[in-house]
Amino acid sequence: MNHIILSGGLAFLITFFSIPVIIEVAKDKKLFDIPGGRKVHDAVIPTLGGLGIFAGFIIATLIGVPPSEAAVLQYFIAAIMIIFFMGIKDDILILTATKKFVGQLIAASILIKFGGIRITDMYGMMGLNALSPTVSFLITLLTIVVITNSFNLIDGVDGLAGSLGLVTSITFGFYFYLSGQVMYSVIALSLTGSLIAFLIYNFNPAKIFMGDTGSLLIGLINSILVIKFINIASNPDSTFPLESAPALGFAVLLVPLFDTLRVVSHRILSRRSPFSPDRNHIHHFLLDLGLNHKKVTFICVAANILFIALAYFLRSAGASLVMLTLIAASTILVSIIYFFKSKRKIAVISIQLDKKLLIKSQNIIRVKRETIQQD
Repeated sequence: MNHIILSGGLAFLITFFSIPVIIEVAKDKKLFDIPGGRKVHDAVIPTLGGLGIFAGFIIATLIGVPPSEAAVLQYFIAAIMIIFFMGIKDDILILTATKKFVGQLIAASILIKFGGIRITDMYGMMGLNALSPTVSFLITLLTIVVITNSFNLIDGVDGLAGSLGLVTSITFGFYFYLSGQVMYSVIALSLTGSLIAFLIYNFNPAKIFMGDTGSLLIGLINSILVIKFINIASNPDSTFPLESAPALGFAVLLVPLFDTLRVVSHRILSRRSPFSPDRNHIHHFLLDLGLNHKKVTFICVAANILFIALAYFLRSAGASLVMLTLIAASTILVSIIYFFKSKRKIAVISIQLDKKLLIKSQNIIRVKRETIQQD
């Protein structure tokens, strides 16, 4: 317990005191996120917040994990370092989507090959059980890459990615603590401490953004945690087994994961690159409804917590049914939001047309009056 408390507190302090320094350096070097295009902010904001999250997380984890528990920690750190340097380069110089994808594949391969992070069994979900080595490798690789990118893609509103990461890290950290998994609990709570400190500076109006460095880091760490959670929770001999563990893991990451899968599927079906930008994310829909950043973040976080609770209470129904219920509920919720967004857009367009017609009518009347006065 002391290791967990130490790591969380240390991560908070390091990130909290490093962020102001990073903000000053970013301003001095003009390392800003420039408004325009799909950006939803109006001012230039420093983008190196992920550096503070990384510093707090990595130092706290290395100090907090007991040496007796750290057999695979070196491989986790290696994968995290790859993602960190890739994110830093993208935040400063811009990295192509292909290079980022290759970097993620390398990091994921290290976790699978050397770190033991592997999905070997679906535990009856969708009728699947034990997987062959090749299928296991490919499914795990896809899972890590998708989760890593999901936090990157959901990072479009002040406080959103950080708050969702906070929910997931607390959830996984609490479970690993109950299960006696000290190393994974330290990893999760170190991320928790760093994110709490970062969010103090990131809530609207944001003083700094996490950038790709932070969002990719949160995604990669969560991919490690969720795969380990599924393997441990599905084992009936573990300290704290849970029914429908794969569906529960999906529920913990539901908002960023479902949004990513939905948006990427839409792009592919529209014959566009899955990496092409658009305004089709759930936070864009909520912003189009007229909600501010804080309300958008609150709604997404509240929805994620409700989905976790729903999955937990339905866990005895089986992983397949829980998963289908979560997908159905998410689809219905997004459809409702999209319907009201479209309705509001039509109303706004109608008002704008009415204003144009009114202005045109006023101009016609003015011209006629001037003509009469001249006559």
